[in-house]
Amino acid sequence: MKSFDELYLELQAKVASGNVESSTVQIVHEGVHAVGKKVVEEAAEAWMAAEHEGLERTAEEIAQLLYFTQVLMLASGVSLDDVYRRL
Repeated sequence: MKSFDELYLELQAKVASGNVESSTVQIVHEGVHAVGKKVVEEAAEAWMAAEHEGLERTAEEIAQLLYFTQVLMLASGVSLDDVYRRL
């Protein structure tokens, strides 16, 4: 189990490594548009899971939504501090 902050630091390190075999690195290099489409997709899947699939599937879909939200942060140069200042 990891926190939101720990996930961000892990993803930030993956992106910094530039490892082209990393799916995180690949999608960040595809850019904001590609990542944004994944965020929208995962948001819809989280919603549908919450409506129809129960707690476990909802949690899984929300975890994926959080992951892609952080990937979008990295692709667009937004830091955790940038987000936390606006919460």
